Amino acid sequence: MTTLLRRRWRHRVGAFALMTALAAGLAGCGADSPGGSADDAAPSPDAAADGAFPRTVGHDKGETEIPAKPQRIVALDNSLVEAVVALDGPLVGGVGGYRNLDGFPAYLGDAVADTVDVGPLESPNLEEIMRLEPDLIVSATVRHDELYETLSQIAPTVFVATTGPTWKDNITLVGEALGEEDAAAEQLSAYETRAAAIGEAVNAAHGDPTVSVVRFLDGPTRIYLPHTFSGIILADMGLARPENQRDPEEFSIEISEEQIELADADVIFYTTYAGGEERRERFLANPLWQRLGAVAEGSVHEVEDAIWMTSVSLQGAHQVLDDMAEIFGVDTAE
Repeated sequence: MTTLLRRRWRHRVGAFALMTALAAGLAGCGADSPGGSADDAAPSPDAAADGAFPRTVGHDKGETEIPAKPQRIVALDNSLVEAVVALDGPLVGGVGGYRNLDGFPAYLGDAVADTVDVGPLESPNLEEIMRLEPDLIVSATVRHDELYETLSQIAPTVFVATTGPTWKDNITLVGEALGEEDAAAEQLSAYETRAAAIGEAVNAAHGDPTVSVVRFLDGPTRIYLPHTFSGIILADMGLARPENQRDPEEFSIEISEEQIELADADVIFYTTYAGGEERRERFLANPLWQRLGAVAEGSVHEVEDAIWMTSVSLQGAHQVLDDMAEIFGVDTAE
């Protein structure tokens, strides 16, 4: 467990004030503003060469015309930051932290060395975003619905609906906005192939084990179901869930200490989000936890919350697969 942990790794101002400030700033920028009309922006030489731009991208808030292949991208959700990085997009600004996380994840390395943190997630710094002169902004309706019109005055803006269960579709949409559809499809396919290979090896070596994922928070303890980031990864691996954890639509089951038995499986993985440490200790010390079959068999594994829960990305998914290969003692399929 210690080996795994060693290995890895910011209220909104009034809308009227924001619109006034941005309108003044955009007027000062004139025709060279990144929020100018499509007619003001000629496609880049690369885009002209491959005929990919201009293009109109349909997304959760409607349609957005992107006049040229984006060269200055701002991503306002941590999972979208990672999607842009995965597709080699030039990320000039992004939300670095998420809830208790501070700064961009270490595993993104040099790809975000020059990226400006425009967080916090709850209220991104609009002045800083405007100063960066992006030619594409990506975010999510679940995050910044009220800011969509404002952001669209700064640059062409594309919104996914939400994150988590839609993480693969989000990568596909980001790929479309960046003109990197093929790269997105290839990377998703490579991940799915790897997941299936590791899952097949796990099932063969361990007799088709059932798996359960528990998260301790400062609030109700949750069992994560198939319609979640980690749940989708387990499904892509072809790993079975206990019968009470197979609902394809629900996100999680909230349990009290008296319901600990609902978490049982052949193998249990658990994570702890900031503030959930005391609850975790109570659960793990509870006699009901000690009676779980997985506990009795020594098949309980603590894993990294920032990877299994909050990354919601290709990078995070591959690290979950790394964990699974190490824990189950099978080939990494790389």
